[in-house]
Amino acid sequence: MKLNIKIKSVILDAICLLYILLFVYAAVSKLLDYENFHLQLGQSPLLSAFASWIFWIVPLSELLIVLLLVVKRFRNWGLLASVSIMTMFTAYIFIVLHYSSFVPCSCGGILEKMSWDVHLIFNIVFVLLGLLALLLEHNIRIESESFARPVVGIKITIVSVALSIITVVVLFLSSEQIMQHENPFIRRYPQHPIMLQKTVNLKFNSYYFAGSRGNQVYLGNYTDPLHIIVFDSGLQTKQTFKISFNPKDIAFKRIKILVRGSYFYLMDGTVPCIFWGRTNNWKVISEIKGLHYFTIAEPVDNTSVLFRSNNGKNAAHILSTFKTERSPKIIYNDTLLQQQIDGVFDTDGMLAYSEKMKRMIYLYYYRNEFMVADENLNLLYRGHTIDTISHAQIKVAYFKDNTERRMATPPMTVNANLAVNANLLFINSKIQGRFEDRKLWKQAAIIDVYDLNKKAYLLSFAIYNVEDKKLQSFIVTDTNLYALMSDELAVYKLRDILKKRNKNAGLKKQH
Repeated sequence: MKLNIKIKSVILDAICLLYILLFVYAAVSKLLDYENFHLQLGQSPLLSAFASWIFWIVPLSELLIVLLLVVKRFRNWGLLASVSIMTMFTAYIFIVLHYSSFVPCSCGGILEKMSWDVHLIFNIVFVLLGLLALLLEHNIRIESESFARPVVGIKITIVSVALSIITVVVLFLSSEQIMQHENPFIRRYPQHPIMLQKTVNLKFNSYYFAGSRGNQVYLGNYTDPLHIIVFDSGLQTKQTFKISFNPKDIAFKRIKILVRGSYFYLMDGTVPCIFWGRTNNWKVISEIKGLHYFTIAEPVDNTSVLFRSNNGKNAAHILSTFKTERSPKIIYNDTLLQQQIDGVFDTDGMLAYSEKMKRMIYLYYYRNEFMVADENLNLLYRGHTIDTISHAQIKVAYFKDNTERRMATPPMTVNANLAVNANLLFINSKIQGRFEDRKLWKQAAIIDVYDLNKKAYLLSFAIYNVEDKKLQSFIVTDTNLYALMSDELAVYKLRDILKKRNKNAGLKKQH
């Protein structure tokens, strides 16, 4: 019997020693590399919403468990705590692998070399070792008169393991709700949601995206407005077309081309005019007549246009809809753009139209808000980006008896660019979030992705500079993201984590 107790004691001591080494290493490595650990928690799909306090609780708990394991009087409680925390870690990895929206990078230190599957097996082994140690501790205390009676029995162990699993599940569900709908400005960066395929030098930096259709992407040029470049989806082939159009005596100032479906639209809000034709021959067929001056326009088709103008009160921005078969042709909606300062600079933003969803999206430049409306400009809902800038941080100066206004100081830009594909809204944010590395912001542009169906933030990713050339604009198709960086055109392949999100393009019924 004594020999059996000795063998059991050796096995028990060995397991306790393994736990001590594991927790000491884990806790010390976290505290020594606290910045990296903080960033990793911030990117966790389960714990990001609670990263600030978990950052301290985990390593301190690990060190406390080590103390319990060292003191034999409290070793049984230390083993119970060890099994509980390893059960939490195991449940965490299992949820990440099977239920999380993405799989983050692995933790640092020696475990960084493990894959998530291997890490899961590693944790399960330690849970089983801990349970074995509890059983041995229980038997040794019963068989030996030198120990007090055990207080950690099978029932307490089962309850502790169950509570550990429930705690992780609750954290996961709570974190998902907070991150998607009440985000405390924490971005989620899954591994490689896009992959660079190819870059092409355009030789000039005056190009812009005119649109896309099927496996083609169209580029317009501000300095050569009637020429269109068409690339295939992989940027392997290139075609150049010239729009057949005789403008006569029209005083164009800034022509912009938009391709939508099999039609193209030639627009200039300073004239104002919108001409249209077909992409099969690039000939102007007709003009959409009866328009007012506009600053932004999004043709729905050759009879309907969504646009923004300065026809609001005190020359403020206002959104309008134009339909040729309606009387009056133009209907204004002065309730969509909400004034904070002057009604012009504070409401400045970007207008986009989703063909698949038949929805208009307007995104403000200087505040964390966008709105979604139908083709008749009926507001469906107002959404918010995950940053905290809810009020435009700009100063406006007035001149010539308040007839002219200018920015008095450089504004804080919140949202720089946007793209819409199906139900996904891609926003180029200019505001650094919590737990983010400054080096990343110097090397890349950050894109936040929102689900317009679920009204939720999904994830973020970086578009890295090409030869120190920064992102100027981008467009997203079902399979690719195209980016313009000065005179460079880059194509990125969308990975499954993004492609599977936009399969159902229809917008849920609004209430």
